Amino acid sequence: MKAVASREMVKQAMGDEFESMSEPPQVSLPDHSLKKAIRDGLAEIYDPEIPVNIYELGLVYKVDVLPPEEGEQASSDTDVDLYVEMTLTSPGCPVAGKMPGWVQAELMKIDGVGSVEVNLVWDPVWGPHLMSETAKLELNMF
Repeated sequence: MKAVASREMVKQAMGDEFESMSEPPQVSLPDHSLKKAIRDGLAEIYDPEIPVNIYELGLVYKVDVLPPEEGEQASSDTDVDLYVEMTLTSPGCPVAGKMPGWVQAELMKIDGVGSVEVNLVWDPVWGPHLMSETAKLELNMF
């Protein structure tokens, strides 16, 4: 698949609406101070076959911030652990064994993140209906 419009072109055309149109319809992100950093980190990872980041492609279904272990006191100084559920465009994706490691490595770069567990799931099955509006625009899928 080839991008028809660059991300910058879409951003210029959409203006203030760009951020809201970049949200995939079914992603679940925590209401946490790290939310933007998590989203931005996921947007740094691109599917090697589709020139759109995995976040806007709708490959990330859920990110949870895990509570501190028993006995630990929750504070702003405490690193949080993340749990990510994601999928791939198909089970036969050539980077199936690598993508979870890419996600883990990118999210581990965020200050305040202690550990990251990434779980590949196949339900629901990924399809273009899970893509953000900006991803559809970039790929001319309207």
